Amino acid sequence: MTTLIPSLVIRPCCVNCGARDSSKLVAATHYICGNKVAHGLEKMDLERKEILGVVAQNATRNCFRNINWKVSATSHIAIEETENRYSTTESEELESRLNYLFLTEIGGQVKVIVGKKNKKYIVSIEVSSLQLYNSDNKLILSWGVFRSNSSCFMPVDFQNLVPEVGSNTTEIPFMERSSGSFALKLDFEANHAPFYLSFLLKSTLDTDLSSSDIRSHRKTNFCIPVGFGRGYPAPLGLSFSSDGSPNFAFFSRNAGGVVLCLYDGTSDKPALEIDLDPYVNRTGDIWHASMESVGSFVSYGYRCKEANLQDSGETLHTEHVHLDPYAKLIRNSFSDDHGLKPQPRLGELQKEPAFNWNDDVHPYIPMEKLVVYRLNVMHFTKDESSQVASDLAGTFSGLMEKLHHFKDLGVNAVLLEPIFSFDEQKGPYFPFHFFSPMNVYGPSSGPVSTINSVKEMVKRLHANGIEVLLEVVFTHTAESGALQGIDDSCYYYVNGDADLGIRNALNCNYSIVQQMIVDSLRYWVTEFHVDGFCFINASSLLRGFHGEYLSRPPLVETIAFDPLLSKTKIIADCWDPRNMLPKEIRFPHWKRWAEVNTRFCNDVRNFLRGEGLSDFATRLCGSGDIFMDGRGPAFSFNFTTKNFGLPLVDLVSFSSSELASELSWNCGDEGPTNKTTVLERRLKQIRNFLFILYVSLGVPILNMGDECGQSSGGSPAYGDRKPFNWNSVKTGFGIQTIQFISFLSSLRSRRSDLLQRRSFLKEESIDWHGSDQSPPRWDDPSSKFLAMTLKAENMEGQLPSESSSIKGDLFIAFNTADRSVKVILPPPPTGMVWHRLVDTALPFPGFFTADGEAILKKKSGLVTYKMESHSCALFEANTLDG
Repeated sequence: MTTLIPSLVIRPCCVNCGARDSSKLVAATHYICGNKVAHGLEKMDLERKEILGVVAQNATRNCFRNINWKVSATSHIAIEETENRYSTTESEELESRLNYLFLTEIGGQVKVIVGKKNKKYIVSIEVSSLQLYNSDNKLILSWGVFRSNSSCFMPVDFQNLVPEVGSNTTEIPFMERSSGSFALKLDFEANHAPFYLSFLLKSTLDTDLSSSDIRSHRKTNFCIPVGFGRGYPAPLGLSFSSDGSPNFAFFSRNAGGVVLCLYDGTSDKPALEIDLDPYVNRTGDIWHASMESVGSFVSYGYRCKEANLQDSGETLHTEHVHLDPYAKLIRNSFSDDHGLKPQPRLGELQKEPAFNWNDDVHPYIPMEKLVVYRLNVMHFTKDESSQVASDLAGTFSGLMEKLHHFKDLGVNAVLLEPIFSFDEQKGPYFPFHFFSPMNVYGPSSGPVSTINSVKEMVKRLHANGIEVLLEVVFTHTAESGALQGIDDSCYYYVNGDADLGIRNALNCNYSIVQQMIVDSLRYWVTEFHVDGFCFINASSLLRGFHGEYLSRPPLVETIAFDPLLSKTKIIADCWDPRNMLPKEIRFPHWKRWAEVNTRFCNDVRNFLRGEGLSDFATRLCGSGDIFMDGRGPAFSFNFTTKNFGLPLVDLVSFSSSELASELSWNCGDEGPTNKTTVLERRLKQIRNFLFILYVSLGVPILNMGDECGQSSGGSPAYGDRKPFNWNSVKTGFGIQTIQFISFLSSLRSRRSDLLQRRSFLKEESIDWHGSDQSPPRWDDPSSKFLAMTLKAENMEGQLPSESSSIKGDLFIAFNTADRSVKVILPPPPTGMVWHRLVDTALPFPGFFTADGEAILKKKSGLVTYKMESHSCALFEANTLDG
């Protein structure tokens, strides 16, 4: 064996490889050309650029800056007299061996094996079936290395050679094997990785200094990752194999290139950038790469290059680092020292925390049995009056401290306002990410503690028979810091959303967006054990690629039939968080989608102002005009107030012209008042709203704060909602209202045969009445009274011993007039009398009772009852001693 040992020194140079001192890259420290030697050493002129190459001294600063290279190494060329068999023996001993196969532009194959051995990366290159123009042609490897920018190679300067301006490449000759193939091997110190080895082949004659370049079949350089792998296109986001090695997968169809940025936590700038090769590290529209370990890196993001400009043909870099849309852990972003420049949001380079789900069981409450409480996680316990520890106030953990409140109300499901990571300036209805909970809702505002606290909250609620439903927003994102710049033409409507008046409207039924939404929903079900979702601005889920409304929107249909998601509660809410208004639209449901019933809210508000008798009756019976299409009343999620618009106490206290859309009534005086008659009327109206909500067919949704008179000062704006004041729970109003709600919840459960139904009541099971038992005056706009009898199922054949379990009819009456009304009750079933359970006009505690007060017949043989103005009453038929 003959060995040549030229000394190599890398001159100090500013480079922008993005690497730290421990990751400085040097030239190949060893390379071997193995085969039978046909010519002596005199034919290997070490001064020729074709053999070792030269290095440009003026490396472009845009490519290399901020790092000084001061590394020296030695290298040698070993030429063996006998055929070298490293490709079949040594390569088998390599660790983490990766194979790459390329075609050249003139035919022939280039096989590359990258592996690790003795703390070095070995790169073996074999060229076969290459048709050279002349048998005397020699093959040369012209190579360079890069990280952050494929258009700029890192400079390497050989001390014994005269520098010459040119490309920063090194040239090494192949040696020809007896089989006609060419082989060469390079090795690099392992701690210099990761980087790309980029090369092309050159064919030349010994007698001719000219050469012809041979590239890949794509007319580009061959590009091989060293120290990291090509990775896999699925699953999207960051994933880890069983040995802990990370895989990165990132969608961008129209980016000119993608740069993986890795951070070590010591600076707001990447410690390492890897410009992903579009041939090796891309499959379809997915860019991907893998590494042996995360090393000292703690977070990551991506930079997307702009597509080629038609005029200049150049590809422009964008400096913005994007958060991985599929990241599960998000590193908190902070502003710089002056608070002016926000730092990029980054994904954490670690596995999701393990959690013990042992003994957790989904309650699987039937939809018709649900009683829902909507709340904002932060506002629920943020106020000092909650007496929750300061580090838990306003968090998922703080919510668990108030578990007893849910039990006091009798609710069995909580509906959380959006908890996905969102723009803090705009609020929770403007998310920038869909796979991570908002860190500020965690006990330490860190991603790991936040995730664990969400899971612990769900587990605790499940253990107490309470389901967890999430409001989700998939129709638009925050105006910045979300998906913008990754691939706008795929993620967003090109010209924005004309209906919303925004440019950040997501193209929900576009394939990649649809996949992201479904993946997000599945993730929250599998990882967080969530029981269902309420889709805000659901009408926009029906829009196609060009903004048109679709009769069978793919996303809605996919969710309806997904084997996992279809088993959860899926609810459409057509409220638009942009203009705070609901949209009425015929929502395609496939008998699986429920809907938040805006008509219920409007018609109940109108009725309690003395309008809309017929519409109100429709809402009482489960809104058959909406849900008599193969679903049923259990698919109607009813509400009288929401987290936008006026809260309940303001709904009966403010009705200025600016609040016309709220359909409110101030009961005779605007705003705060000391007038007793007005206050009494307001109290009755609050009771009326709650009573109607709970006795109507459908699922009642109680809004946070309504149980204790929470006010926004007459403002319907979402931003004016205040944190829950726990002191108000202890007031006289709070105590009686919470007890009333608890009673109504128990009543629904006890009389589930009539009040919690999956299907609609039969026509013969309902009788409608005026105050004197005549039919209601449906078409009379001055009519302000309505009563109905809900008939229990026929209990014929029931044994006397079972008489205690017999359920009688219900008689429910509503008087919205300004005067009292004498009501004639229908005859009760044989052997029973009417018992008054509720009269919202009576003082506390007598206005509701679980035992009931018997209403006996008068001398005339009729059962009559006086109902005061603006009141509701409920009577149940039962035995006299029942």
